[in-house]
Amino acid sequence: MPKDSATSAPTRRALVSHLIRTRIAGDVATSRENNLDHYRELAEGNRYYWFGLELGNRWTDRADVLDLMAERCGVVPDAGHRIGQDTIDPELTVDALDRMAVVLRKAVDNRSRVLLATGHPAGLYAVHHALAAALRAAGCTLVTPADHLYGDGGEIRHLAAVSMLHRAGGLVHTHSPDPMREILAALERDGQAPPDLVVADHGWAGYAGGRGIDTVGFADCNDPALFVGEAEGSLLVTVPLDDNVPPHHYAPMTAYLLAAAGLPQPA
Repeated sequence: MPKDSATSAPTRRALVSHLIRTRIAGDVATSRENNLDHYRELAEGNRYYWFGLELGNRWTDRADVLDLMAERCGVVPDAGHRIGQDTIDPELTVDALDRMAVVLRKAVDNRSRVLLATGHPAGLYAVHHALAAALRAAGCTLVTPADHLYGDGGEIRHLAAVSMLHRAGGLVHTHSPDPMREILAALERDGQAPPDLVVADHGWAGYAGGRGIDTVGFADCNDPALFVGEAEGSLLVTVPLDDNVPPHHYAPMTAYLLAAAGLPQPA
């Protein structure tokens, strides 16, 4: 499959092969050690790893977190596997894309107000950018932050209606829920309703879902919070994937998602 095949939706089988070949799923770059460290941090109550969700004392057993991640993300279920390679099941990735497509189609049918945001501007922005363009073309209203909003030590900006964090002259990676908190607070101050749907990742998605907003998100296998949020009903869908491969590798996945939702492909 050509690396820039953004305008031709692959079949499910072809997409699974592509996900494995580009390591968006299958044998991913994130190590088992890193995954287990993050599961432990979430279970021990480190809010940095909660992504803006309020998990209380419901996920204090690391074994429960691992079981959930094996079920919903496809990491190795064996608790004795402590070092080396870990995995994301590409079939689970495509299953989640299909569920996300249903949510996107409903948003279009309802002419919803949609907010898109990413904490991975060097990777997932490519996905959000295409979704934003397709949703706008299909009649949705895209919600963008007001000027001069700040969170997590940076300024919240939007590019092609995708909200991101700007710091020290560049768009930066962030897990923080603070930027989404600031956007929603600003909307409330201005007398505007919250968005009908949020499409995001990291703390952008976690905080929105925790506020009761319909939210779909993307998450890596070392980011358990959004999978926990989906299990508890705070998020509608969490798509498991490596969230920071070269952005052109996401083009077939994005094309598949748009086609499944009945949305126009990017030009």
